[in-house]
Amino acid sequence: MRLARLDRTGRAHAFQRCHTHDLASGRKSCNLQCRRRCSLRFHGASGVRGMSSESTVRDGSKAVTSEPDYQLIETMRWEPLAGVLRFDLHMARLENSARELNFACNMDVIRQKIAESGTGDQALKLRLTLAPDGVATVAALPYEALPQQTVWRIAIARTRLDHTDPLLRYKTTRRQAYIAAREEYSPAEVDEVILLNERGEVCEGTITSIFLDIGGTARTTPALSCGLLDGVMRRELLDKGVASEEVVSVDMLKSARNILFGNSLRGMIRAKLIES
Repeated sequence: MRLARLDRTGRAHAFQRCHTHDLASGRKSCNLQCRRRCSLRFHGASGVRGMSSESTVRDGSKAVTSEPDYQLIETMRWEPLAGVLRFDLHMARLENSARELNFACNMDVIRQKIAESGTGDQALKLRLTLAPDGVATVAALPYEALPQQTVWRIAIARTRLDHTDPLLRYKTTRRQAYIAAREEYSPAEVDEVILLNERGEVCEGTITSIFLDIGGTARTTPALSCGLLDGVMRRELLDKGVASEEVVSVDMLKSARNILFGNSLRGMIRAKLIES
């Protein structure tokens, strides 16, 4: 069966469908080519290896041991001439997450759905969700760019992340902590909030990674060990040597020369800390 496959820019090409079959679960899993291409650039040694979709994970104060009630997410920007920005990184993260959380995953089908969604002459926001049983959905919405000189107002939330929570490393629909943090401030007060972990270390925004200019040639971003998502923009900057990771304190945040927030959808945005 021949379908359309996206190349690294998100453009469609023909390819021969190929997948393996998970004998243990009876579900089709990521194809052999995809597994070979998949790298350890996401999660690496600090990732959660072999976590079953029925493994115990933390959700606030309660343990969850049943079939997961969350989905994996990828939020991407599609451009008419360039296709999906950072497409390879998005697909690598999704495939790694699906394998580590034991989600069924057919990357050929996912690429086909993205190819069918990215059309037209205007930029789009593509939101892909992957359910534990492998059902993938892509929603396409108009992409509204921020003004070029935008400076976000940011504040530190009282809501704390638990650095031992394994799901913080994955982009999922389980967002209770992020929703609670954002609701601490109205949109009229701030544009984004910063979450710390229970040790008071800076982690991330509700939809963004954090980058600080504290001197030196590379921007500083919080380390994964603090309990946060390895964002696609974050991963790209680390791979290029433009950013380096370390444990970031609130004092470092407050004394930074410049604060930047970023994600793969919107790119980099300058920010100013509002202290309450």
